[in-house]
Amino acid sequence: MGLVVHSANISIMSLINWRNRYDVMPGFPKWVDHFFRDDDFANSNWPREMASPAVNVKETDNMFELEVAVPGMKRDDFILEVKEGMLFISAKCESEKEEKEDDYTRKEFNFSSFKRSFWLPENVVAEEIKANYKEGILLIELPKAKINKTEPSKFIQIE
Repeated sequence: MGLVVHSANISIMSLINWRNRYDVMPGFPKWVDHFFRDDDFANSNWPREMASPAVNVKETDNMFELEVAVPGMKRDDFILEVKEGMLFISAKCESEKEEKEDDYTRKEFNFSSFKRSFWLPENVVAEEIKANYKEGILLIELPKAKINKTEPSKFIQIE
């Protein structure tokens, strides 16, 4: 049994039939009309990429490996938890920067977070899960339990 990833995608914008408004407002920029007319707006990747990073899942004989693409974060930003047969990955990152010059002040701040969850197969040993963060990739190793393929002999008594 493999690792199960759940996601749902609902397009609200595809329920709305947009039509060209240039005849009413000829000066209205085309890119704004395209922005609202495009049926794929709700399905576009830009909000989802910020809220839910890409994850590669690999399976070897001994383990599953999850590679989570999360550049710009620090190791302390992540929380990993195994609970009731699920692996929960979440992160919060906050930063603030302020520049003061003679005639202006510029203050910028950034906040990003995400949460992902994965059903774990029964053969994953939760106590031995390891994680490492390096160069924008969170690598999570999920070791498989060693299954004894040869069953011992058992004599059955005839009654």
